[in-house]
Amino acid sequence: MADQPETLKEKPTDNKPIGDHALDQILREARTYNDFSEEPVSDAMIKALYELTKWGATSANSSPARFVFITSKEAKERLAPHLTDQNRAKTMKCPLNVIIAHDMEFYEKLPKLFPHTDAKSWFEGDAAKIEETAFRNGTLQGAYLMLAARALGLDCGPMSGFDKAGVDEEFFKGTPLKSNWLCNIGYGTTKNLFPRSPRLSFDEACEIL
Repeated sequence: MADQPETLKEKPTDNKPIGDHALDQILREARTYNDFSEEPVSDAMIKALYELTKWGATSANSSPARFVFITSKEAKERLAPHLTDQNRAKTMKCPLNVIIAHDMEFYEKLPKLFPHTDAKSWFEGDAAKIEETAFRNGTLQGAYLMLAARALGLDCGPMSGFDKAGVDEEFFKGTPLKSNWLCNIGYGTTKNLFPRSPRLSFDEACEIL
């Protein structure tokens, strides 16, 4: 048998814990921001954000998430009517709004994304499996987007207060895309920042078997 490529040979990883500053920025001290400065998020930063996000794991590398990055006044005006009253003003002020959606025909790209087997056939004709896989993994990729944004020095304000049907009609009509949730991204301020809410303890949320 020919030698395996170096990348396939069994060897331990060389991972090390990241520092407390990074852990604080990404998770422990990260907040859901309700107000953002007017500093724009550049196209280069948006592209860097996706390039980092895309490496997060999904089942069968299906990568069903699709991201609509909204920065222009015209695009914001299209989004505004579909937001709840409490979310509209802060979303319009935020320099970058993201529609996190998922592609209900994600399996069409599996020959490229998972080429070593016929993964496309696992989903064709199975509407329930398509829905479950697209929603679960698209949601997961949205979480990766938030972590990537925080890692790049950005702040996030995720929200679900919007009319999904309206957003789908406005942005995705005639496509296989469905909206999931929204996230405001930019450089947060302490204005309207609520005291941090508690979290469940290990014993309340976890079990070791």
